[in-house]
Amino acid sequence: MEFSAILTLLVTVLITLHFILSWWRQHRQYKSLPPGPTPLPFLGNPKYMDLRKADRNFTLLSQKYGSMFTIWKLTEPVVVLCGYETVRDALLNHAEEFSARPFIPTLHIPNKGYSISGQRWRPLRRFTISYLRNFGMGKKTMESRVLEEAAYLTQAAAETEGKPFNPLQIMASAVGNIISSVLFGEHFDYKDPKLHDLMSHTSRHIKNVTSPLHMLCNIFPFLLKVPVISKIAFKENSYLYNFVLDYIKEHKRTLKPEAPRDLIDYFLLKMKEVEHEKDPDFCEDSLMSVMVGLLAAGSETTASTLKFCLVFLAHYPDVQAKVQQEIDEVTQSLHLPGIENRPQLAYTNAVIHEIQRVLDLAPIALFHAVTKDIEFRGYTIPKDTIIIPFLTSVLNDPSQWETPEQFNPGHFLDEQGQFRNRVAFMPFSAGKRVCAGENLARMELFLLLSALLQKFTFKLPPGSEHQDAKWLNANKRDIVSDAQLCAVPRALPTK
Repeated sequence: MEFSAILTLLVTVLITLHFILSWWRQHRQYKSLPPGPTPLPFLGNPKYMDLRKADRNFTLLSQKYGSMFTIWKLTEPVVVLCGYETVRDALLNHAEEFSARPFIPTLHIPNKGYSISGQRWRPLRRFTISYLRNFGMGKKTMESRVLEEAAYLTQAAAETEGKPFNPLQIMASAVGNIISSVLFGEHFDYKDPKLHDLMSHTSRHIKNVTSPLHMLCNIFPFLLKVPVISKIAFKENSYLYNFVLDYIKEHKRTLKPEAPRDLIDYFLLKMKEVEHEKDPDFCEDSLMSVMVGLLAAGSETTASTLKFCLVFLAHYPDVQAKVQQEIDEVTQSLHLPGIENRPQLAYTNAVIHEIQRVLDLAPIALFHAVTKDIEFRGYTIPKDTIIIPFLTSVLNDPSQWETPEQFNPGHFLDEQGQFRNRVAFMPFSAGKRVCAGENLARMELFLLLSALLQKFTFKLPPGSEHQDAKWLNANKRDIVSDAQLCAVPRALPTK
């Protein structure tokens, strides 16, 4: 054998041994982590890191490994939390330790860390929630906005004249208008192409989070340095950033400090307060990121949930009729149902919550990370380890729900038929990173759905078959995007 061949063989053996030794050392370092499927050397568990199949894969893994298990993103461990007790223990009892976010390139690079999910999240989140609360979230001013939009929404449904149509577009228009009024002080006509384009790009922006390209770029961040890949990956981001930028420029030009109109104005005033600081959290980058984040989070998921609720009720006409009867008895057709009517509309409220539980729109919460080494439920989790709260396992935990596999509004009703909250109801996650727009989303779901059900009966198009909750859940993505309904006007009872 020639010397060069021997040298090549020796180098190959040494490199292989180096990688094997490095891999062994790394896994020895993490031996105190929860058990999980054996990772491939250097590749981890690519099958289980495909988040589009998280609900199915994580359910199977939890059945094998229990309420905590570890999967691997290449050589990086990811701990998945399952079941109400474990998720609650982490997000509520150890809220601070589980409050960090890992570095996710496709989310952090566009906003440079200036976002509610970024490194400066605390002051930005505190300011945003305070604004929403003081500006009327959960109070009459926000309720008035939603009820005003409910009138536009019912008019749009009436214009379908009982013919089959896809409700998603008008739902997206309604929810988009509500968040636009909060952020920009803007209201669009439902037929305005600008609104349609905004909602379309927002939807694609949300879907990109779990797209194959984004998942690949998050595993191999160097790919984002390739211009053509970066352009494709951030195409939707660019549209939303440019959309928001136009409003920011106009607001700067017309700002009146004594009469702020919306979130942009309040943020601009806050920027002026801290402009003397060397590296302020409130700047144009954070304004842009917060606006885009709220625009995306405050529209797509709520619109999809509204659409699914209507489709679900069309498949359960008896439940829909009972909801309508309750609405009629409480409002007497004199007004749209309001927040003050929610205690009397216990069954309606319970149905909305139960459909959300069955829908399980977001099977996993946005990734968390631990802020320090922590002993947790018998395991040692090193600082910065990625944490995935598996919300599906909470919403279907048999220790918390009497009939988790069935659609059962009784989950949210007590023995007297009054609405009852359930601690395991976590579609918006929990703890310090709970969805900032949870209260607004809850208000929109209740007011918009009850307004529609007061005015219309939603039926399946002729020839369609009624399905059960299990089928609806299994096909929820197709249902949200494609399913059609007929909005049949109701003969409302007279006083």
